[in-house]
Amino acid sequence: MSELTITLKPVYSEPASDVPAGVVLPPAWSLLWHQAETLKALRDPEIEVVVNTAMTGDGKSLAGYATVLFDRDAALGMYPTNELARDQAQQLGSYVTQFQPPNEPRVNRLSGPELELFAEQENLTKAAAIASQGDNSEILLTNPDIIHYLHRGAYLRHHDNPDRLWNRIDKAFELFIFDEFHVFTPPQVASVLNTMLLIRATNRPKKFLFLSATPDEQLIDRLKRAGFRYRCIAPDQAGKYAFPDHASAIQALQTRGWRQVAREIALNFVPLEPVARASEQWLRANGDRLLQLFRSQPGSKGAIILNSVAAVKRLVPFFQAQFTSAGLTVGENTGLSGRQTKSASLQADLVIGTSTIDVGVDFKINLLWFESADAGSFIQRLGRLGRHDGYERAGKFVPFDRYQAYALVPNYLAERLFAKESAALTAGDAYTRPELNQAIRQEYRKINDFRGYYRRWGAVQSFKLIFDLGHAQIKSQYAGSRDRLQQDCQKVFETQFRRVYGRVKGWAADWQALSGKKTNPILEEATSFRGTSPLLCGLYDETETHELDRFKTYDLPGILSNLVIETWTKAGFLRELAATSDRLGAPIAKGRFHHCLGFLKLKAYREERLNWRFYYPGCLQELADAWRVQVLAGLEIWQPENPWIAEINAELRSQGLVCYVLPRSVTEVRQRLRLPMHFAIYPIADETSVHTATPPYAIAIGQAALLLDTLAFHFKNTGGEIWIV
Repeated sequence: MSELTITLKPVYSEPASDVPAGVVLPPAWSLLWHQAETLKALRDPEIEVVVNTAMTGDGKSLAGYATVLFDRDAALGMYPTNELARDQAQQLGSYVTQFQPPNEPRVNRLSGPELELFAEQENLTKAAAIASQGDNSEILLTNPDIIHYLHRGAYLRHHDNPDRLWNRIDKAFELFIFDEFHVFTPPQVASVLNTMLLIRATNRPKKFLFLSATPDEQLIDRLKRAGFRYRCIAPDQAGKYAFPDHASAIQALQTRGWRQVAREIALNFVPLEPVARASEQWLRANGDRLLQLFRSQPGSKGAIILNSVAAVKRLVPFFQAQFTSAGLTVGENTGLSGRQTKSASLQADLVIGTSTIDVGVDFKINLLWFESADAGSFIQRLGRLGRHDGYERAGKFVPFDRYQAYALVPNYLAERLFAKESAALTAGDAYTRPELNQAIRQEYRKINDFRGYYRRWGAVQSFKLIFDLGHAQIKSQYAGSRDRLQQDCQKVFETQFRRVYGRVKGWAADWQALSGKKTNPILEEATSFRGTSPLLCGLYDETETHELDRFKTYDLPGILSNLVIETWTKAGFLRELAATSDRLGAPIAKGRFHHCLGFLKLKAYREERLNWRFYYPGCLQELADAWRVQVLAGLEIWQPENPWIAEINAELRSQGLVCYVLPRSVTEVRQRLRLPMHFAIYPIADETSVHTATPPYAIAIGQAALLLDTLAFHFKNTGGEIWIV
């Protein structure tokens, strides 16, 4: 199929019909309907939880912090990425300047590395550092990971009361904000629910605000089960968006004060074969075409968003060579990009990146090329475009002329959207955003939502919270709270706590019998936020321009597939880190390297992906027939052509990995269970199958093992027939 083009109509958002009491707006300012309704809901004493589903770019941040600006509340804002938190800090600074609240709120940020460095500089424990930042902030921007772990006692010393930190933080803030909530998976949603239940059971009434253009139905369902009084502010469902298709309609909306949220976009579908590197190859082949778009529209800014870090790393020098001759700059923004590289990419004419730039960061672009893996990522990435009229350069405003997007999609999706009987789209026609989103969700690959996780594992997360409230030093203080929390958790996660206790005790006994250790790896994994990252390696990135940013972490599977590596020792790595920090006079956070599997030098990125597999020195059949999460020791990596893998294997064999083994190939498991693209499942062979072309087993590791546990029954069979319960 050739390229197919449609027009996306612009989007306008309805203004509020009245301004809530006490709100003083700057000249020429007005509140939108959803902003005013969010403020009213947050002020309503009968409402505990507010969910705002306004579309991307419609000012949800102002709605979220309105009570801080107008009512002098204190808010704790949680963001899934540090880049988004930095972006929000700048936005809040702008709000403070424009609204000039009577008591200017103090805004601070606190990420993992920032927490470590702040604690070192101030000679404080991490717990004291968190408490200090909380005490000195009306707005504290952090990530949900830190909030998760401080409520689980991770930053305390052995003799501290379990509530020493979370009780202080919970009392300091009236409002807890969760932004871009749709990017969280069930383990993170369960964590947030457990934390909310703890706060409700142990503190005075608080407010919780969720900001997401695509709310999680499972979250809403669990809020109902928990008995939270909530209100959903949904401008799309309330008819508060308009999609004009001619100049007179636009003029009429502007006259009535409607605000433009998204501009008109020419959306081009580029059908490609669904094979590896198809998008990368198309971009290389059409490099001259991309450059011509910039030349024909002076002042343009663009972004390329891809699924693979390695693909981005290969394409950046390619486009830099092409664009530099035209006086244009090319930036890079991925999970492996250093902080300074990411920051500089925001100013580049063309930024090439991965999901680090499609989650909330406010890019000012008018050209976009993107690939996606499913409906959600398609909609999310397209939402980066059309949000701004232009940008500032050297003190002058540079307006955008038009907006164009190129969706690099598998050819089967293009056929479903345009060619099948009763197709949703017709080339050349114009559509609203909701119409396009509905078509994409209907026809594109749907990924599993793992809804079974809540019942199976959600209450395991509750276990530590309830256990800690029974600590001898605080037991009497929280007796009623503990009972309420346990009852709420049982209701929300549809299980009995005695059953959870029995499972936890059984995991500990199994692991002690296997290893002689009195730890509980499965419990540790289940009570983590994003997972324990057992395969994380320390990287010294020799391809990184900025010396301070050369010290990174990356998962072993990605290293094995895509990177050219030289081994290093932990001591050598940390010596170089200290020397670099001293030479440049700048601190480098090193806590993230404490539990790395190995330490490596990154020399280059491979042009072709290398194959590898896990290897178990024995027979896997009995382990696969167990159909449960278990802890395995003795695993290795099988990659015969790799000259340094023996050093990693020596360390890996000693690790106990939380995993789930399935007697199916990775390809079959991925397809049958509709797993997300970056789901941590890998091929594994045993001594009977190590030389087979396609290993007959698949292994999910860490948090992925718990998620897979909720789906594996789809493969459990009797008499050779697959059955589903």
